[in-house]
Formats: sequence, structure tokens, C-alpha cells
Amino acid sequence: MKRIAWGITGSGDLIKETYDVMVDIKKRTDIEMMVFLSKEGEVVMKWYHMWNDIQKDFPNFKSEGGPNSPFIAGPLQVGYYDALIIAPATANSVAKIVYGIADTLVTNTVSQTAKGSTPIYILAVDRERGTVKTFSPEGREMELKMREVDVSNTEKLAQMENITVLESPEDIYDIVGLKRK
Repeated sequence: MKRIAWGITGSGDLIKETYDVMVDIKKRTDIEMMVFLSKEGEVVMKWYHMWNDIQKDFPNFKSEGGPNSPFIAGPLQVGYYDALIIAPATANSVAKIVYGIADTLVTNTVSQTAKGSTPIYILAVDRERGTVKTFSPEGREMELKMREVDVSNTEKLAQMENITVLESPEDIYDIVGLKRK
């Protein structure tokens, strides 16, 4: 694998864990990573005090200017990138993808990439029924109850063509062929 496009949505759940995996992969490989943030992804990076980190670790990241700006979908469609990873993905982004709404940079990129042969991997945060533990920006542990509609949409997402739903950030190691830490 030579090139990965990594999209970040507005999820605080699993953002730190995902970020740590991606930084580790960047350090351990020569994979070129093109990172892009939805508008809310940018908000979450700032809220979780990771804004300075992303500027240092991925200085060429791109922020959403609209559903097709910056232009990412075309290179993904034609196979310039070896994979598209959306991690973590909010329930909102998952619902839009499932129902074909492509009105954000992330959802449009997934929609257009699915028309080609580039594999898509999505780490949906609302994937388990019941409660999950997560952390606030200050590091306080919180318990969240998953809504049935959100879990159901993740299940629908897993049935879509050319999309693999990831169970954890560590699954990204398997995608790139690295041993998990």
C-alpha cells in the first residue's frame, strides 16, 4: 500500500485512539497519507486539543470547503489512492452514506469512491447495542447509550458494496499489513 486518504468526521469517540494508530503507521511505513477533515472534524480536533498535533503530524491536511472541495473524490475513483479510511465516523455521516446523501466532503467522497474500485474502510462509532465507554476532551470517562437507529444504520453500512466496517482503530493496522502494537 502506497497511498491512503484518511477522512476525519466530528466524532470525539475514538478520535484519540484512531489518531494514535495513524501517527504510528505514518512513522513505521512510507505510506503517503492525505488527511481531510469535515467541518465538524475540524471542530472536534480543536475541542479535543489535537489541533496543534494534526498540524505538526500531518501538515498538509485539508479542511472541508464544501461537498467536493477540496477535490478528493476523483483521485480516489481512478485508483490514485489504495484505500479510503473514514475514522472515526459519526452516526450522522453513516446515516447519510447509507441513504445516499452526499452533501459533505466525507459523504460525497465515500459516495464517489464507491463507484470505483478503491476499497473503503469506515470506523463507525455507533456499532454496538447497549452502552459504550468513551472519554470527554478533558479525559473524563463517560458512558453513552447507543441508539437503535444508529446501530441499525451501521449494520446497513456493512452490507454496502465496497465498504468494510471496522471494529476498532487497531483494525487499520491489518489494512496496511502492519503488526498491531
